[in-house]
Amino acid sequence: MARAIMLQGTGSDVGKTVLVAGLCRAAQKRGLKVRPFKPQNMSNNAAVAEIPGEASGGEIGRGQWLQALACGAAPTVHMNPVLLKPQTDIGSQVIVQGRMFGEARARDYQTMKGRLLEAVLDSWEKVNEDADLVIVEGAGSPAEINLRPRDIANMGFATRANVPVVLVGDIDRGGVIASVAGTHLILPEEDRRMIAGYLINKFRGDVTLFDDGIKAIEGFTGWRCFGVVPWLKAASRLPSEDSVVLERLAAGEKRALKVAVPMLSRIANFDDLDPLKAEPQVEVVFVPPGKPLPVDAGLVVIPGSKSTIGDLLHLREQGWHRDLAAHIRRGGHVVGICGGFQMLGRVVRDPQGIEGSVHETEGLGLLDVETVMEPEKTVRTSNARSAVFDLPLEGYEIHLGRTTGPDCRRPATIINNAPDGAVSADGKVLGTYLHGLFGADAFRARFLESLGIAGGGIDYRANVEAALDDIAAALETHLDCDALFSLAR
Repeated sequence: MARAIMLQGTGSDVGKTVLVAGLCRAAQKRGLKVRPFKPQNMSNNAAVAEIPGEASGGEIGRGQWLQALACGAAPTVHMNPVLLKPQTDIGSQVIVQGRMFGEARARDYQTMKGRLLEAVLDSWEKVNEDADLVIVEGAGSPAEINLRPRDIANMGFATRANVPVVLVGDIDRGGVIASVAGTHLILPEEDRRMIAGYLINKFRGDVTLFDDGIKAIEGFTGWRCFGVVPWLKAASRLPSEDSVVLERLAAGEKRALKVAVPMLSRIANFDDLDPLKAEPQVEVVFVPPGKPLPVDAGLVVIPGSKSTIGDLLHLREQGWHRDLAAHIRRGGHVVGICGGFQMLGRVVRDPQGIEGSVHETEGLGLLDVETVMEPEKTVRTSNARSAVFDLPLEGYEIHLGRTTGPDCRRPATIINNAPDGAVSADGKVLGTYLHGLFGADAFRARFLESLGIAGGGIDYRANVEAALDDIAAALETHLDCDALFSLAR
């Protein structure tokens, strides 16, 4: 068995995903065969990963895909054995070891966890077989003691697998001393014994100003501090996983092209926009509910959705369908990806009620196609080419539904030698099932040129790799990585 350590947070969004990715890269640079593991994740930003021994792929959280990249390893479904993909405010689709397991309301899911623990421990053994070191990421916080009896994400896993824990506190949100000390206070003794120490994340300014804070925490908890991590600017160059990070670029930062992205209620795989955000001439604006799409946008991208019909209704409630119509009249361009592609058609039908109680709804009518939802999900990495520019693409598919219609005779892409997507007669509206469309550097440059924008010269994948290197170097500087890695058992 490999040695292992686990990072758990005092709350959600304290930076665990980035820290695990950075530590994975730091360990890899030390010559260790390191692997990531997250027992349970909740995200609609999924990636396609290998199911060992099978030709088809399965789904894991995008964060574990990134962490696998940091390790220099191919992602597998065992790195994130349980993935929850929220469909409503109270229910989620449950993915187990890459495959659809079922759907569960929040209360029902708590009773389901006992069955899921077996899959988690099975995947844990498989990840351990192929590593010197495994770095585990918790979910939420161990301080949610109301969830502890059936927990599989934090201390329920750590105690069962006997993995030492390092607690992560986020100083940027305030109250970090109370959050670390409060976690110590309310944890049962069995769980408290698993925590070897803590680290502070997202510090701005002179870290020595927190020296008294470290002394205070030690007085309350007796835990050692493994370091204070500054605000990592390089993290903004990594693919995003959680919707809490959706925000506008800095006010007043004018770019040649504004790309508007409506923030759908069940937005998924919005990291498709990250390569465009990296372009110096492109400003990507995520438009929140209640705000109109900006009139000066040259391109509107409708991203993926976990609930196409639900988000079509949501889109209309915001008046975004009228904004899109005006955008088209002004000569603007539109790209729809996956669920966004389905929304661009005339109608979306769900005769079996796969997504919910609404079985049919009118689409946006920007493409002459229609979609019928079907139970079988397509999950695969894809070899593709742009049918518009005849350039190579790389990406993946995760979708339900089949889309057909006259505009499909003008495909947007060719995936595994078959036509995919559709393009309008005037070429200004494009839809595709291919996630990762903008990640292909040559295609992205040519696409931007078609909009009158100078693009190219950016190697997006190399930028991500460089960001991981920068984060690893920062962690080596500001954390006692020798002590952290020596904790592993």
